[in-house]
Amino acid sequence: MELTVQPSLAAGAASWGLMAAEKPVVVVGAGLVGLAVARQLLMDFPGRAVAVVEKESTVAAHQSGRNSGVIHSGVYYAPGSIHAQLCRRGGAQLREFCADEGIPVLGVGKLIVATNDGEAKRLRGLLEQARANGIADAEMMGPRGIREIEPHARGVAALHVPSTSSVDFTAVAAAVAEDIRRRGGEVRLGCEIRGGRVRGDGVDVLTADRPISADQVILCPGLQADRLAQSFGAPREPRIVPFRGSFWRLRPVAAALVRGHLYPVADPALPFLGVHASRRHDGEVWLGPNAVLALAREGYRRGQADWRTIVEEALSPGLLRLMLRNWRTGLWELARDRSGELVARSARRLLPELTANDISPGPSGVRAQALARDGRLVSDFVFWRRGRLLAVRNAPSPAATAALAIAEHIAAVFRGTPQLGG
Repeated sequence: MELTVQPSLAAGAASWGLMAAEKPVVVVGAGLVGLAVARQLLMDFPGRAVAVVEKESTVAAHQSGRNSGVIHSGVYYAPGSIHAQLCRRGGAQLREFCADEGIPVLGVGKLIVATNDGEAKRLRGLLEQARANGIADAEMMGPRGIREIEPHARGVAALHVPSTSSVDFTAVAAAVAEDIRRRGGEVRLGCEIRGGRVRGDGVDVLTADRPISADQVILCPGLQADRLAQSFGAPREPRIVPFRGSFWRLRPVAAALVRGHLYPVADPALPFLGVHASRRHDGEVWLGPNAVLALAREGYRRGQADWRTIVEEALSPGLLRLMLRNWRTGLWELARDRSGELVARSARRLLPELTANDISPGPSGVRAQALARDGRLVSDFVFWRRGRLLAVRNAPSPAATAALAIAEHIAAVFRGTPQLGG
């Protein structure tokens, strides 16, 4: 659908303090990906008028600021894939950016622990994959090596990845926003985009308070990606399905049970990594997350729902197919979402000493999972372009780790010269 926009739009740009000589490039969404895209455009075209608009009052209000803070190394991605390329390059860029900005990075490493021979066999495959992805410090070890790195963990074998780290991604987002301002761009918070219209010489953007006349627009709205793209005329599919993940905190005494990041061997049939322990930048240790269908796009509390999301999910053929294929896993995740004992039971596979009394409820995040009509979880980039508008309908995991590299790729796609493949 195309929305009617008021005709006198040029004044809208000037009132923002943007360069009056030209209409701005507008990036919608102040999560890490949106901010990184705006920064990349300013690096590629110094002096260009670039503005980020965000409906929330802070940057990184949703996915970017509601995660465990892990800087991933790229172990899980197929060699040569775009995921592997972006993770390795983005992780290196992120560490360099944090060093320049004085943001602490906690280099505690990751231990992926196998508890039986079948999982140990999968670990050997992960080791080969890690080395193919250029992760030279990854190494296999047995029970003795596990105890040396994580004295309270138990398993038959483990893959150690020392390069995995932790960082405060909210602080990273704030630093990227400040860098945008230093480079002459603008970050406008509390500005909700309601839709717009693509014209031959620009894009009319309708906001909650005043219209904007933009030269070009890049949509990076995360959890609202499909809805906002549709408001500019894009098709409905792929839809965003929100999955809420709840974390549990280890109480201060129990936090000594985990030194770094402690992961189980992931089930290749499932899209999530399972309950794992992560030592964060602030010293806390979190368990989780689980993954349950959320009934609100930004629903961080158990039971939180809104009718629009419920109707969308009820009418989604892809979600129905996904649920029919994974109903047992879904019921288990739902039960674990409400039971500290079940969370502790899952974690005891790796940490035998852990009890339900050692954990307390922590925060939750909501993951924007793109879903195809056939029920397939979409893991690759999905773009939709109309004239001078580019909608990023899905950005591949791990988006926080790889945000700076993802921004390079999106900026290249925007110019029509993508560099990555796989």
